Amino acid sequence: MYLSGFFLLASEGDIQWWNYPGFELWKFFNLALFIAAALILHRVFGRKISEGLRTRRESIKAELIRAREERDDALKQLAEVEARLSGLDAEVEAIRQRSKSEAEAERERINQATESELAKLRESARREIEGAGKAAVTELRQFASKQSIQLAEELIRREIKPDDEERLIRLRVEGLGGRTN
Repeated sequence: MYLSGFFLLASEGDIQWWNYPGFELWKFFNLALFIAAALILHRVFGRKISEGLRTRRESIKAELIRAREERDDALKQLAEVEARLSGLDAEVEAIRQRSKSEAEAERERINQATESELAKLRESARREIEGAGKAAVTELRQFASKQSIQLAEELIRREIKPDDEERLIRLRVEGLGGRTN
């Protein structure tokens, strides 16, 4: 349809076929020059560009793979941290219970040690008291015997006359085995 209009107008002579509106020949010539220049540039620099693009594509792929691995590692670490955090309350409660039981055991040990020490102190005090009592009894016996001897001496001195004293000496000497007149 457009083509028939083109030929119809071209035959009238008013408009040249190469200058038809929308069909300007210079546009096609410009396009052909651009395509030729692009092909020449592609042939000269195409390998370098394609190699550069390929290297860039490979480095992007490697970076994407590394980023995925890092993301996976981060997700694993996040899961581990979340698991530890979820178990943290139970762990804190277990530590609290363990510390309570250890404190109770320590309290019991201290009580037992205190009772043992008190028993030792009581036994030591009992022994000291017994020793002091024995010493006091011994001292009292010594005192009583000294007092008895002293009282007996005083009594004998008061009661014995010089005649009695001579008679006692004689009896004593006779008892030892010798006779005196």
